[in-house]
Amino acid sequence: MATARFEKRKAVIEAVKRGEAVSLVARVHGVPARSVFRWLSWVDGMGLAGLHDDRRSGRPSKVTPEVMLWLYQAITGGNPQQFYLKFSLWSLSIVKSLLMDFKNIDVNKSTVSRLMKRMGLSPQMPLYRSYRQSPQKINYYLKKRYPKVVQWAKEEGAVIFFADESRVRADGHRGTTWAPIGETPVVKDSGDRFGVNMISAVSAQGQMFFDCFDGMMESQRFISFLKGLRESVEKPIVVIVDGGSYHKSKAVREFIKEDGALLKIKLVLLPPYSPELNPDEQVWNNAKRRLGRMSIKSKGELRDAVGCVLLAISRSVELVKSFFQMPDTKYACAAV
Repeated sequence: MATARFEKRKAVIEAVKRGEAVSLVARVHGVPARSVFRWLSWVDGMGLAGLHDDRRSGRPSKVTPEVMLWLYQAITGGNPQQFYLKFSLWSLSIVKSLLMDFKNIDVNKSTVSRLMKRMGLSPQMPLYRSYRQSPQKINYYLKKRYPKVVQWAKEEGAVIFFADESRVRADGHRGTTWAPIGETPVVKDSGDRFGVNMISAVSAQGQMFFDCFDGMMESQRFISFLKGLRESVEKPIVVIVDGGSYHKSKAVREFIKEDGALLKIKLVLLPPYSPELNPDEQVWNNAKRRLGRMSIKSKGELRDAVGCVLLAISRSVELVKSFFQMPDTKYACAAV
């Protein structure tokens, strides 16, 4: 019996170490979440030996099961600002301060790191969302609006595209570069601020169309892109875009109502402040990452480089398809 209890506790701890949520592990193994944190505390103080019923020796952990449960809920339930800390991301230093300020527990950062791993937590790149987002509008778009778009596309034999505009500048750099440890590298450029504007549209089937242009995007240029896209595809199209002013302008609305109806061009707006729902955003992430590694000295060179990079992306059908496999864009595969 004692051995069975040890093996069960060990299985629970190993599941948490693999990154499974404590609440899920507790439910699967049929134990209270508080017990999971109690076992984590025993392991923190004595290693796996602490899971045995006859555990009595070893240094007890400073962080009790109750504190561990409180800390886990604090980290997974919000950000440091809810504790009046002037940071929005959890770091080892912030967690260390949190334990000291609220529980009077003084531990070093290596102990905090070990503790975080024991609780099934790991450092990850956060996803940023605008506080202006409306969950209700996003839910309506995903559950009602987009399914209707898919239905219309199937009835009309249309292709659904997601479109977006962006701008790349000569002084824009992304990525990393090698440098001596402890010395932040400095990238020198000509100081010129020229750039190129771009628009593209992608489909879940792996199609991509794009254009580069000077000046700002405006209604007539957007209408021209829609006409060109319709002519290239030779099928009815649905184009899903954000709420940019030129997407909603009187000229565009009149075009969609009159010429668009004849050409079977349908325009749909994404929920406000929700760029993560647009797979075409990945075109710019990919393109700017490639361009950031290039040495470009003139606007002509930049325009040529942008054209080459976008052409390379458009020719990689599988890459374009992968833009529809992000956690927030998988919904857009419904029409495939």
